[in-house]
Amino acid sequence: MIGPEAEAAAAAIRAANDLPYSVGLILGSGLGALAEAVSDPLRIPYEDLAGFPASGVSSHRGELIAGRLEGVPVVVLAGRSHYYESGNAAAMRVPVATLKALGCDTLIATNAAGSLRTHVGPGDLMLITDHINFAGADPLIGEPGEARFVGMTGAYDESLRAALFGAAEREGIALASGVYMWFSGPSFETPAEIRLARTVGADAVGMSTVPEVILGRFFGLRVAAVSTITNLAAGMTGAELSHEETKQIGPLGAVKLERILRRFLRDRGLR
Repeated sequence: MIGPEAEAAAAAIRAANDLPYSVGLILGSGLGALAEAVSDPLRIPYEDLAGFPASGVSSHRGELIAGRLEGVPVVVLAGRSHYYESGNAAAMRVPVATLKALGCDTLIATNAAGSLRTHVGPGDLMLITDHINFAGADPLIGEPGEARFVGMTGAYDESLRAALFGAAEREGIALASGVYMWFSGPSFETPAEIRLARTVGADAVGMSTVPEVILGRFFGLRVAAVSTITNLAAGMTGAELSHEETKQIGPLGAVKLERILRRFLRDRGLR
């Protein structure tokens, strides 16, 4: 199930930096500083690992970093390939499988998202409690056998959410929570689509993360995810949306998210 490319990547990582890895992190826009904070890092560009995708988004670097963060052995996936880049919902399959092959039991994904709630604005953070797959794609399409029928009722692990909330509280950082709705992109949503999203119960919208969460559950990882809010969604302010806005605002929330993730890892290391 893991596959030869992920097994080969894991073997190469272990040959250079063999640690008891437990946590995998997928970093979205603005979290480059967290990748730089990994101590004694092994850094491998995605292009040097068979099966890893190339990222065509300027704010996603495309690099695997393995080392320790706050004393915890981690594997950081700095950047992701999005569904809208190739039409392949399984583009991140080999990277996520590599986390499993290295022994990780936990996956924390981060992203930039647009808020549908006026009280959760640019620079705020939202812990994802559930998602709506509005894009309709699935990274397990074509997967043979019964394992493809992955249960998603508890996709976002309750104990991980509690730990992240606790870390945010101890850092004095407000952490909202809500449902994330995945749109395929790359075009932004229309005001009508945002009205629909609000009607069906979404709290934020974005163009990533859902495929990785599905893959994480497929490989048996416990999963949590946090959105950095970069804007209010289409039609809520009258302003047009842009990727430049995402790149400018993303780092504001990322500073707070980095503090939460580092505290989460410190707390985990003490157990």
